[in-house]
Amino acid sequence: MVTLKKVVLSLASLAVSATAQSSQNCDTGTTGTGICFQTYFDPVFGSWFSWVFPPLGDTTYTKEFIGQMTVPIAGKWAGVSLGSGMNSNLLITAWPYNGAIVKSARQAYNYAQPTQYVGPTITTLATTINSTHWKWTYRCQNCTTWTINGASGGIDSSVYSVFGWAYGSTAVTTPSDPFSNMVQHDDARLYGFDTTQAHSSSYSSYVNLGSTSTTSTTKASTTTTSSTTTTTTAIVTVSPTPYDYVVVGAGNCGLVVADRLTEAGKNVLLIERGGPSTYNTGGRDIAPWLTGKPYTRFDVNGLFEAMFSSSNPYWWCNDISVFAGCLIGGGAAINGALYWYPPDADFASDNGWPSGWQTPNDAYAKLKARLPSTQTPSPDGKLYLTQVYDVVSKMLNARNFQPIVINDNPNSKNYVYGRPAFSAQGGTRYGPMATYFQTAKARSNFKLWQYTYVTGLVRTNGTITGVRTNYTAYGGNGIVPLTTKGRVILSAGAFGTARILFQSGIGPSDMIALVAGNSQYASGLPPSSAYINLPVGNNVSDNPSINLVFTHPSVDSYDNWAPIWSSPRTADAAQYVASQSGVFAGTSPRLNYWEALGGSDGKTRYIQGTARPGAASVTTVYPYNASQIFTITVYLSNGITSRGRIGIDSTMYGKVLTNPWFQDPVDKAVLLTGINNLLSTMSSVSGLTMITPDNTTTITDYVNNYTPAGMNSNHWMGSTKIGTSSSNSVVDANTKVWGTTNLFVVDAGIVPGQPMSNPHAMLMTVAEIAVPKILALAGGA
Repeated sequence: MVTLKKVVLSLASLAVSATAQSSQNCDTGTTGTGICFQTYFDPVFGSWFSWVFPPLGDTTYTKEFIGQMTVPIAGKWAGVSLGSGMNSNLLITAWPYNGAIVKSARQAYNYAQPTQYVGPTITTLATTINSTHWKWTYRCQNCTTWTINGASGGIDSSVYSVFGWAYGSTAVTTPSDPFSNMVQHDDARLYGFDTTQAHSSSYSSYVNLGSTSTTSTTKASTTTTSSTTTTTTAIVTVSPTPYDYVVVGAGNCGLVVADRLTEAGKNVLLIERGGPSTYNTGGRDIAPWLTGKPYTRFDVNGLFEAMFSSSNPYWWCNDISVFAGCLIGGGAAINGALYWYPPDADFASDNGWPSGWQTPNDAYAKLKARLPSTQTPSPDGKLYLTQVYDVVSKMLNARNFQPIVINDNPNSKNYVYGRPAFSAQGGTRYGPMATYFQTAKARSNFKLWQYTYVTGLVRTNGTITGVRTNYTAYGGNGIVPLTTKGRVILSAGAFGTARILFQSGIGPSDMIALVAGNSQYASGLPPSSAYINLPVGNNVSDNPSINLVFTHPSVDSYDNWAPIWSSPRTADAAQYVASQSGVFAGTSPRLNYWEALGGSDGKTRYIQGTARPGAASVTTVYPYNASQIFTITVYLSNGITSRGRIGIDSTMYGKVLTNPWFQDPVDKAVLLTGINNLLSTMSSVSGLTMITPDNTTTITDYVNNYTPAGMNSNHWMGSTKIGTSSSNSVVDANTKVWGTTNLFVVDAGIVPGQPMSNPHAMLMTVAEIAVPKILALAGGA
């Protein structure tokens, strides 16, 4: 979680205030431009990036905007990307030189030195340079459409946009040359920007402010400044509204929590650090072959594998060391969409759950009513790419496994297999985005903030009085107040929630010390006497997973899913465009199985297997037919005893401190047994060959040498474990944080032991159980 850098400037400075979700800021004062912008604040270096566009439908000022950069004087250059990444998007770079701003329009084909882009005309409208910052206001004509490396791009200012910024503290090679080479930026980030609110009816008056222009078709640099005096800026402040509940994180759990609270009549603010995902959440990231259709990359299940190959993966959280979704839906928007009803074992006392959580039938019923499962995600009722299922089922049949409809028998998880279950409807990824979120946002007592970072909690001892954000226009300080009996529910995920707690003085002393030693974050901590020592970040578990890669002559690897975003198979794409049916209605998995195994410690652990066409990587000394490859991923799930630890570093970057895999050697032994059991019937399937590992490597060596990063399943649990004592847990049986009166956690972090299967449905069940418990507690709104 990136926090707001506190910048204190004199009245002679040129600071403005902005937010991650952007707000209006007017550049006024005795020498200001008078332009009212929509502005994004970069909390990493303390820079502001602003835009204003002509009114929608305007025919006079087409393909243009007015922009402004306000950058600390330590920034020797800065730049913006007008799309979701550096490559194939128009770039604007600028830096101060001899009292003026040198600027250029650039392009990049890959992650290398950006070069001149011919076409835009950039006009300097105003420049201010003083001892603390430099500010440049410019008009950019012919800047909202471009063609780079054969790919067309542009800005649609009628919808939310994703832009990027870059900041460099090392001066460019030749400052007088607008196309000078430059040292790689110190940092660069993507951010969401509400371009829908960036249109002004005063645009025609704004364009007449400047005196000097630069056209990017020439390398001439004749920039002068229209003003050398400083300006003050009027900050448009939003009056704060107190809420009964502030829910942080619009993921799997947060969407359920917000919906059920508003259903109960509570006034709820839901804060999401990212932006929209699916079309019905406001997303518009649509594959080229779906242009004009209301299906984003997050709607189309079959585009799942493309999540990992994009050059601009803005949906991943960029400040933690593992994959996590930072957008509406969280993991539910970007995962493999497998949707397994949880068995009773998931909430059993021997899986760490306190009394009152066992066999939650009411919660199950609510979940199934809102979001039923299907094993035929294609609306035509047909199954596609069934070859992997056919091959792997023969291996399992030889061991007397039974085929079942998995979600018809949630408690049957030994010697069974079946087809994957999805929450898909109408051939699209459904999940909480299409259900809980839709009913919540239809209510007048629900408010959503997107692109807003929560940097900590304001508290007096154990009572939370507000939520600190980087939406600084809100009340002038970004703090969201609570009503008299208000409460905060953290649903930011195992890593995100842990970091918010650390930054609020809750957690182990070594983590809080890192916050206290960070100049940007320390001011948000309460007095040290109010620190609450809890094992936040401990007890973390994740499924260790091992990929086995095979070939079989009957299998279609589906081109290893490589061309699905830009150039999918013509017939399959046409089928999905026409009826949302076919291969693209489901994600890549084609079969799942489970097996229970006893360990030498007398405990039962479960194996889950997932089989799919294609492979993430192949390691073999032998030739193979890439069109016939498929993967079986073998996971260790319910019953895992190994635990690790997560935390932060001095920059607040979330990271794994102790890997959670195979800390207990019995876990590894059981997983090895499960893999060997699977392979024991390979010979019963004619033509089946395992190529990773191949016969030059033993299974034991293969597992022993498996890299931890490759073993990560991204099913992180336990960082804010539920329990009955503050000595070994973070929240009590009602999900309330120990030592507080009105702070709760409802996300994967409270789960004390790994669930049986992919946790999508299980986590939504956690939320369905938790909300009634929270509402029933005395003293709350």
